[in-house]
Amino acid sequence: MEKELQEDKYGVIKIADDVVAIIAEIAAKEIKGVVGMSGGIADSITEMLGKKNPSKGVKVEVGEKETAIDLYLVVEYGARIPDISWQVQENVKKAVETMTGLTVVEVNIHIQGVNIEKEPKEEDAAFRVK
Repeated sequence: MEKELQEDKYGVIKIADDVVAIIAEIAAKEIKGVVGMSGGIADSITEMLGKKNPSKGVKVEVGEKETAIDLYLVVEYGARIPDISWQVQENVKKAVETMTGLTVVEVNIHIQGVNIEKEPKEEDAAFRVK
């Protein structure tokens, strides 16, 4: 769904919800400790049907001059979730406002999972019997 952002003597500028969502996703992934995005069951079904969702794990509501963003994140094990959440909120707000001119009224963070390291560490490998 596209919303009018601005009308001037040259015409109307419209920004699609997906554009805001992609900007928010990229800005969120720039923060250390964010492993990825999680879209939940709806995105999983969409992927199984062979359709790609360019803004997986991001939901946006774009009005004429404002936007609200919900992010569904997976973080690294051991990371401080409150710190990561605050950094993501700040980075997403700055990126969306700078690139679109919209005012970001909310950036809601939903932690959907914790990524646990799957590869054994080197010191663990030294204790294994060969």
